[in-house]
Amino acid sequence: MKSRISTAAMSAVALLAAATFAQGEVVLQGKDAYGDWQSDKPGTVRLIRPQDLVRPGATRSVASSARVVSRPSDASPQVPAGFKIELFAEGMRAPRIVRVAPNGDVFVAETRAGSIRVLRAGEGGKIANNEVFASGLRQPFGIAFFPNGDNPQWVYVANTDSVVRFPYQAGDLKPRGKAETIVASLPHDGGHSTRDIVFTPDGKRMLVSVGSLSNVAEGMGMPPGGMDAWSKAQPLGATWASETERAAVLAFTPEGKERKIYATGIRNCVGLAIQPQTGLPWCSTNERDGLGDDLVPDYVTSVKEGAFYGWPWFYIGGNEDPRHAGARPDLKDKVTVPDVLIQPHSASLGMTFYQGTQFPTEYQGDAFAAEHGSWNRSKRTGYKVIRIRMKDGKPTGEYEDFVTGFVVSDSEVWGRPVGVAVAKDGSLLVSEDGNGTIWRVTRSR
Repeated sequence: MKSRISTAAMSAVALLAAATFAQGEVVLQGKDAYGDWQSDKPGTVRLIRPQDLVRPGATRSVASSARVVSRPSDASPQVPAGFKIELFAEGMRAPRIVRVAPNGDVFVAETRAGSIRVLRAGEGGKIANNEVFASGLRQPFGIAFFPNGDNPQWVYVANTDSVVRFPYQAGDLKPRGKAETIVASLPHDGGHSTRDIVFTPDGKRMLVSVGSLSNVAEGMGMPPGGMDAWSKAQPLGATWASETERAAVLAFTPEGKERKIYATGIRNCVGLAIQPQTGLPWCSTNERDGLGDDLVPDYVTSVKEGAFYGWPWFYIGGNEDPRHAGARPDLKDKVTVPDVLIQPHSASLGMTFYQGTQFPTEYQGDAFAAEHGSWNRSKRTGYKVIRIRMKDGKPTGEYEDFVTGFVVSDSEVWGRPVGVAVAKDGSLLVSEDGNGTIWRVTRSR
């Protein structure tokens, strides 16, 4: 796909925004959409477009990490009118990705502890069972049930360096046997340790996301024999040496065979999800640091096989990273533009599509993504869950603040959202690894 955006596409976005305004809803656009945590409020809608990007270095790059504090006694996440949010689980060991089994059990990756925990809700949504399903894993993150449908036979877990699976039947709180290694070696160590995992709707392919080793392939240099000779035998936009098979989505059979690169140039696809309407995989992506407060937008996007999303040479289309000026002019017009741009340095992590029946009908098919919050912005952003709006299965480009209230002050936060999942009853589960809690959002009327 060309990086240029057609006049018709731009007009469609403008008409959509105008229609939204006509209905009395304010959509923050351009520089107003960037903002900071103090402007976050459930129901606030943002639209960031490629033409809204500032120039590299418009502001200096700032290191401003948040200090995680204990949850204040009066602190609770905030949700839009018509919803309520309640504590579902606490005392977890930094819960990360959350996935719901077909029978309703909630599987949680406790990445730092090296374990997968399973929670079972009882009366009133309260936890009736809380068990360690598997332990001794290496930084587990992604979880998937296979085959698709109501009767999976395996629980797959994506470690930072491998993919394993456990024999399973619905309702098991412990595996039925030992772990089987499906992919013995994934690129690992260095930066970006998370690996997510999904299966295509036909059950024939297993997709695994692998983030880059570095921020922007600093010092990658030139492969032996020159870039032209090397790149002719590689997928579009593939990198070499220590970044081989990184900043990518990899594809395998469910048995871990037929290994190949599915898509490249995605700096860190932390969260993977399959869109029900199209069957396409989607990535919730952390973009690069070091270019200023308002570059580069993180994004949530559909991922097409063979596509190249720019990293490390370009971003959000044919915008060249000045740190790689002139390195790959051949790729400039081959960059796929992401679907939905998110406030820069939000650190977009887990994502899911809503297919439940509890929320209003206009939520059907929309996506939710967890914004963990990052360190590279003077005005803090992230630390919330966003709703990504769809129309007829296609993203409008808009997103809405859905769960906020995790920030205490300019320098302190109590919650850092990571995982989002739709429970069997249609409620939305949100994990945060700052204070080790999981929250449950339900419709209140």
